[in-house]
Amino acid sequence: MTSLSEAIRAALLTGDPRGKVMATRKLVRGWRQGRLEADFRCAMPERPAWPAELELLPPNRMPRRGRGGSQRNAIALWHSLAHIEFVAIDLALDMAGRFGGEMGRQFVDDFLSVAADEAMHFALIDRHLRTMGAHYGQLPAHDGLWQSAHETRHDVAARLAVVPMVLEARGLDVTPAARDRVRAMGDAAGGRILQRVLDDEIRHVAAGTRHFVALCQTLSLTPENHWKTLVERYFRGALKPPFNDSARLAAGLSREFYAGVA
Repeated sequence: MTSLSEAIRAALLTGDPRGKVMATRKLVRGWRQGRLEADFRCAMPERPAWPAELELLPPNRMPRRGRGGSQRNAIALWHSLAHIEFVAIDLALDMAGRFGGEMGRQFVDDFLSVAADEAMHFALIDRHLRTMGAHYGQLPAHDGLWQSAHETRHDVAARLAVVPMVLEARGLDVTPAARDRVRAMGDAAGGRILQRVLDDEIRHVAAGTRHFVALCQTLSLTPENHWKTLVERYFRGALKPPFNDSARLAAGLSREFYAGVA
């Protein structure tokens, strides 16, 4: 029987976008059906494979996207969203494969479910991008999301604090405006995709927050204080308002966490 960690490693090292989506769906289905062994001895790669044609730039060298309604700006927006969701597949898979042995079955179930959602989000966005005559990989992208994962590879609490509770929580703040912008441009299908992403991301942030709080309680640490310590140590950017307080609260991320940090 193939181990779960072997299947996750194989998916992480699949650079072809469609291949990564299919590998993720297959391993999540295999895990749920009991066809993968709960063995985490296979090491996760230092970084995942991405499309060979994808040019990676430092965040400060990324070309600025315009805010107008031109086709070029729309493609740039959707390509950026596709990259976020593509990397999110790897983030969720790595979370399950790297830390699942120490964190237990519910943790693995939750983050494999996140991975399946992210694979579905990417597939929807990539299909939408192709209706514009474009595809994922043809524009530059930055490596900031995976850098955050790499820097927290040794500590599950740090990974939970930074990835679901900062990076994905930021999605809760900015996705409603993006949804409204594409709707105003007459892109009803795009608006539906972004609403689906927003609804699912609330559950993803909730899963990360729940496991972080439980871990802090096990370690006799105050979750809000420990989160602030870890974010200050491992997150390179700044927490920028405005915050979507209602969506964050729905995900269990109360203002007690991020008040005073922004």
